[in-house]
Amino acid sequence: MTVHISGIDVVSPLGLSREEHWKALLDGCSGLGATRSFDSTPYDNPVSGEVLGFDPGELPSRLLPATDRMTQMSLVAAAGAFEDSGIDLDGVDPLDIGVMTASTAGGYAFGQKELQNLWSRGPKYVSTHQSYAWFYAVNTGQISIRHSCQGHSGVIVADDAGGLDAIALAARRLARGNRVMLTGSVDSTMCPWGRVAHTSTGQLSRSADPRTAYLPFDERADGWVNGEGGAHLVLRSEADGSYAAVLGHGATVDGAQDAPGTGLGRAIRLALDAAGLRPRDIDLVLADAAGTRQADRAEAAALVDVFGACSVPVAAPKTATGRMGCGTASLDIAMAALAIRDQTIPPTVNAEADESLGIDLRGVTARHRITNVLVLSRGIGGFNSALVIGA
Repeated sequence: MTVHISGIDVVSPLGLSREEHWKALLDGCSGLGATRSFDSTPYDNPVSGEVLGFDPGELPSRLLPATDRMTQMSLVAAAGAFEDSGIDLDGVDPLDIGVMTASTAGGYAFGQKELQNLWSRGPKYVSTHQSYAWFYAVNTGQISIRHSCQGHSGVIVADDAGGLDAIALAARRLARGNRVMLTGSVDSTMCPWGRVAHTSTGQLSRSADPRTAYLPFDERADGWVNGEGGAHLVLRSEADGSYAAVLGHGATVDGAQDAPGTGLGRAIRLALDAAGLRPRDIDLVLADAAGTRQADRAEAAALVDVFGACSVPVAAPKTATGRMGCGTASLDIAMAALAIRDQTIPPTVNAEADESLGIDLRGVTARHRITNVLVLSRGIGGFNSALVIGA
């Protein structure tokens, strides 16, 4: 059964809707800047990709004190994706509608606030909403409640790679009985607790200049920038109004003896096989683009091994937003669908490819024939995921 992407909505540092984000991206804008959500001066990573101007006012007022900002953004994007799909949810049995999201850590900022209350004031000052607001499955639960989705649902936790894995699993659920699936991810760890957690990896950029803070595949690469946001998608079997079709998925976990990039290469080949495609059938790759020299070299090596040197256009639109946990890959799938719709390669802002890597990294917006797009994502712990969508 062919699975179609029939609805998309986005919340990101570039915009608060699908088309606003897409236009800003194609215009070469960047959503990176000095951190505003909290005082980042005690940390070595002053640049962030923050969602500015977000207003959760459309949500029921009772939800606002009970949810993290991440969940509020997820609820708004989910409602937008359902609306974009044109599906009359009242006309579908609730048992046929499922929700499959990805998460890295749940409501980080909400959790920090309540733990601070615990440490400074005592247990009776901790909100009862803490029990679920920082839970990794909270977005799936809140979306399901708000839209009466009672079909098979779940959540994937595989760091950044989970954004692709959740979409693939949602597509699988359609083949097993659900009629409609809301999937993708909106993620945020934009608070001191989240920044410390990411800093501990040693992979965050220390640059204070937004133009040089996140430069994947560039000789100047020095790490990645923490962002927030993502995208939700509506999947169904009907092709009417479809942006693109989900064609094939591959996922692997790096083994202790694997050479760098081999696990990602296996995931790419699994996705191509599942899609029934050959390497030459891929018109665009949206790269994971880790932003560290070692990880970028491993990804480039995997691409060269599968496709050959400089034989397929590669883009990393996340350079304009930062890496937003598992929301990053979901946003990349949304951008891949719009690239197919508009036959346009989105730019990789600021970065200039190291020629020794052997990849054709596109730095500017360009018209291009695009039928099939491969999206890649990796997560800490050795997770690799590859997903192919096509016209």
